[in-house]
Amino acid sequence: MNRRVVYTRGGSPANVLTVIEEPEPAAPQTGQVLVRVTAFPIHPGDLQAVEAYPGDSGQPVPAGVEATGVVEAVGPGTPVAPGVEPGARVTVFPHPGAWSQWITAASRAVVAVPAGVSDEVAAQMLVNPITAVMLRREAEAHASIGYDGVLLQTAAGSSVGRLLTAVSLAHDISLVNVVRSERGAAELRNRFPDVPVATTEHEGWADDVRGAADGRPVSVALDPIGGKLAESLVDLLTPGGTLICYGQMAAEPISLPASTLLHKSLTLRGMTVGHWMSDTSLDRQASDVAAAKLIAMAAKDQFDVAGTYGLGDLAEAVEHAQRPGKVGTVLIRPW
Repeated sequence: MNRRVVYTRGGSPANVLTVIEEPEPAAPQTGQVLVRVTAFPIHPGDLQAVEAYPGDSGQPVPAGVEATGVVEAVGPGTPVAPGVEPGARVTVFPHPGAWSQWITAASRAVVAVPAGVSDEVAAQMLVNPITAVMLRREAEAHASIGYDGVLLQTAAGSSVGRLLTAVSLAHDISLVNVVRSERGAAELRNRFPDVPVATTEHEGWADDVRGAADGRPVSVALDPIGGKLAESLVDLLTPGGTLICYGQMAAEPISLPASTLLHKSLTLRGMTVGHWMSDTSLDRQASDVAAAKLIAMAAKDQFDVAGTYGLGDLAEAVEHAQRPGKVGTVLIRPW
């Protein structure tokens, strides 16, 4: 049997996600690769998709988009990426329904795991690094980034935030990080001693950001939270600056007076890895996947695991994934 995580309606993930049993998958067809999953991550975006699912489908909706495992079989005549063959370790993304013991994936979504990369890193090898690469590219679209402009990011202690910090350092991008607590700030300073960190538990955190910028323009802000925090970021941006939102952790909307946008000539953008899946050219996707693999090899110590669970502990794993202040990604080993 194959055990798979599904939901039939939107709502609190801990309440609506469930594990079902179904027959083992058949042999893969042309264009497909059968993978026995060894681990998969619980990303914030996975849980947001469950919460936002409209209505009641009446039919099981498979959960998750990323997993790592071992190739069991390749469909006849199927072109595959280098290193993808029976017995090889691979990561699969994007694959709706990746939270399963077995997945039959489109061959173009299957990527060989580099030697020396652990299962724990391989399970996170694509979504978060690709998000970091995508955000860096969008930030550098602003003419001042990489020159005199400062890049500001919130939720800097998150998995994506730590990877983006490592990527920014590698590309000589001036960065100021923002986190929620002084404990989180101390942890980031230990990892990246040359990158200034401000904490929103300090009432004067916006002035701390200005001080860290040291007179340079805060040209781009990256934010997965939204709400009141995003409004504060707009105040910090220099005229002509850009706010890029890539998440919606806050419950309240972003409320901005039109005069702020008009007088500062600001740009507001929304980005998700979902847009990358649907709107990015295949050549660009291949380039980003290659960059993600390099990040996985070069920054292994930034792929923290917050906890590892079995499928029988799904609700506990989801609760941990949503826990404030956690460091790293929660993984599930489905066997």
